[in-house]
Amino acid sequence: MVIVDKSGVHCLKVRCCDCPNAMSPDIQMFQHGFFPASFNRPKTVFIFQVLDDFLLDNLECGTSAMNYYSKLWQMTLSMFPHLVLDQYRELMRLKTMKWHGFGHRSDNPNAGDLALFCPACPQPGINVSLSGDESLDETPSWKYTRLFVMDGNFKAKHLHPIKPFDEVWLSDGLGFMVGKDSCNNHRVVNQANAARHKLESMGIRGVACARHGCFVPHSMVDFQKGERQAKHAI
Repeated sequence: MVIVDKSGVHCLKVRCCDCPNAMSPDIQMFQHGFFPASFNRPKTVFIFQVLDDFLLDNLECGTSAMNYYSKLWQMTLSMFPHLVLDQYRELMRLKTMKWHGFGHRSDNPNAGDLALFCPACPQPGINVSLSGDESLDETPSWKYTRLFVMDGNFKAKHLHPIKPFDEVWLSDGLGFMVGKDSCNNHRVVNQANAARHKLESMGIRGVACARHGCFVPHSMVDFQKGERQAKHAI
């Protein structure tokens, strides 16, 4: 198991208790001060102290997650830091899950759950408290109506990655972008742009709040080889 501590990144053999009345492995790790990067079959854990140290560095020194993990590389093996296991993706995934309330429970987030909607727009139950005698059915429709705008950029071209096997989807459809399997291919447009084989996408489209300009979770999609629309209804 990979254990990330303030002193560096370590690989140690860990065996959880298998007694009949034993708790699940993730709960056992929480009890011992380890924060697992996954819950079903955890292979990477972060010590509570290293998460607190990263939070303090990020708050007071403006240290990014990449720079902080680079420091752990140097502390683990200063002469050959490139030989240290790269758990940066696990750190970013854990950070995102905690920010959106999924860091302490094993249920999986749904589409758009790892992104926040406009905090200024009225959202009953989130930033607006309804009185005891008030209900959404009796409230005037204009009071909590949301207005959206849609726009696209057809010049935001993106090349195919040089090493596609290194590309990892950290939040496939769980954030602002739709999932890689949620698009509808326009065959005619693709054939017209078949010569542009080096381009993975030729633009981007998104939906935003009309009042404050905040993007809507799970509403952004790439225009791949001309145009691909997402099967997504707001």
